[in-house]
Amino acid sequence: MLPSKFEYHRPESLEEAYGLLSQYGDDAKVLAGGQSLIPVMKLRLATPGHIVDISRLALDDISESGDTLTVGALARHHDLERSDVLKAGYPLMATAAPLISDPVVRNLGTIGGSLCHADPAGDWGSVMLALGGSVVIGSARGERELPISEFLVDTFTTALEPDEILTQVKVPRSSGSFGGTYLKLERKVGDFASVAAAVHLSLSNGTIGRAGIALTAVGSKNIQATDAEASLAGAEPTEAAFAEAGRLAAEASSPVSDVRGSQAYKRHVVDVYVQRGLARALEQARAA
Repeated sequence: MLPSKFEYHRPESLEEAYGLLSQYGDDAKVLAGGQSLIPVMKLRLATPGHIVDISRLALDDISESGDTLTVGALARHHDLERSDVLKAGYPLMATAAPLISDPVVRNLGTIGGSLCHADPAGDWGSVMLALGGSVVIGSARGERELPISEFLVDTFTTALEPDEILTQVKVPRSSGSFGGTYLKLERKVGDFASVAAAVHLSLSNGTIGRAGIALTAVGSKNIQATDAEASLAGAEPTEAAFAEAGRLAAEASSPVSDVRGSQAYKRHVVDVYVQRGLARALEQARAA
């Protein structure tokens, strides 16, 4: 099926893009990499009258300043996969980037577009939840910053207003010894996750300083397993502690039975992946 008729705009600056969105409101959609919007338009699940293409704006920088990583919203998955900054200090992001879909999508899709699409089977939402990330949102009215937990509202729903654009993603750098990983179960390479878990762990004087655990494709949005995280804070990094965190994470999930597996099977995968992810993160932290 072909998309419905629309008017195409390619602004030369963010200010021009903001003006277009202010002018057309709900009848406009922002195009970044197009890997989510175009398929939705082809199915006519979205029929915007105006497309605002921001893909050529200078919003793709990946840089670290002080204790914060800043990623431009138009940074492509491919850029993140190859980033030396991520490989050096953000192991969870570095692990997740190569698992995003397939090479075609990674070369075109963007981190900002993925987060704005808010697919509960999307990978970056869980990664950002586990890392305590935030997003910077701009419009003609100014800028605001939101924790990712407040930005992701529900299935395909975010806190973005019709005249706003996500411009940056921010991630705090962990101090001391830390590690992280992303474990993803998929039916074939490049598929959406059947179940996935993002895990981040930092140590403080031999005990767990902070744990970040988030789940993909087992709820109406990416799920932060807050009870599992709380159970680990200040605890000794033992198999028993990790087993309890896995159990609590599985309880926090709400998967549906489908062709990818039953509810019980998916909860079991959550349990196993969280325990396995914590063990890998601990190994990285101790080796640092």
